[in-house]
Amino acid sequence: MRNPRNERVSSDIDSASPERTCILSGGTAARDELLRLAISPDGLVLPDVHARAPGRGAWIGVSREALEKAVAKGKLKGALARAFKGAPLSVPDDLADRIEQALIRALTERLGLELKSGKLLMGSDRIAQNAREGRVEWLGHSADASQDGSRKLDQAWRVGSEAEGSGLQGTRLPLDRETLSVALGRDNVVHLALTDRGAANRVASLLQRLLHFQGQATSEGHAAGMDEDNGQAGAAPVTTN
Repeated sequence: MRNPRNERVSSDIDSASPERTCILSGGTAARDELLRLAISPDGLVLPDVHARAPGRGAWIGVSREALEKAVAKGKLKGALARAFKGAPLSVPDDLADRIEQALIRALTERLGLELKSGKLLMGSDRIAQNAREGRVEWLGHSADASQDGSRKLDQAWRVGSEAEGSGLQGTRLPLDRETLSVALGRDNVVHLALTDRGAANRVASLLQRLLHFQGQATSEGHAAGMDEDNGQAGAAPVTTN
């Protein structure tokens, strides 16, 4: 990523404010709930999932459907032009695909890190035992996991959490067992569990962003004021730093 030519070196990354503003909707949310866009050395606007690229960035918090509508109508390019102060830039035709793949990669890489740290459990029997003993903070099921197997682990988790009758259940992931197996370097990964609350929060944050972009879920207060039909919320100001 680069700084636009003739632009004063500045960054929105280290801003003291914990919130950012979506350039399409004008809604604000915590930076971990939005996605940062930055400019590559060749001028392409690309996702910066971990918000580490230097220089000016722009933030979005709309779903893929709303983003694609904004791209088709030219609204994204206009918003980016304002956000990047007229710097030369190009929006790739497959930006939505790149964003989704970047979010999936960030999630699977985080799962891999939690596995290496010993905080991620796999295997139904192992998860069930730890769940019943109250050691599970987060439970996830692959997109193609059987309902029966998932229900059994959900029940074990409720028992261990003293939450019987609460409806507590694992999260159905937007990733199938093949994707999880390849990402984690294990065979037939169907169910996952985290035994550490911090790890659970880290994974849940990345998962929520992916689900929101896919249009499967929204979080409370997520980029308040968004209009998912057109990706805008009136004449809202553009904020990038």
